Amino acid sequence: MSASLVTLTEREYLDGVAKQYIYDNGYGASVIRHQNSYGSKQGKWELAVTEGKDNELCYTTHITSDVLGYLTEVEVDDILKQIAEL
Repeated sequence: MSASLVTLTEREYLDGVAKQYIYDNGYGASVIRHQNSYGSKQGKWELAVTEGKDNELCYTTHITSDVLGYLTEVEVDDILKQIAEL
């Protein structure tokens, strides 16, 4: 059973956007697109898995051991589903 989305925040960040997802399983994601993010010039997103109450970057899941860049919205949605299922 996948976790429920607890919080979604969105804000302007470095002339772009930053979204923070937090699930009740303790994991979440930072999804950004701004002037320095991987893929921003192509209109794509960068995603990092987060963990814990402070939403620290997490590099120990099977999803990724780093940030993921150059993602389409469909790819971001797929990864968010994987995070919810951790």
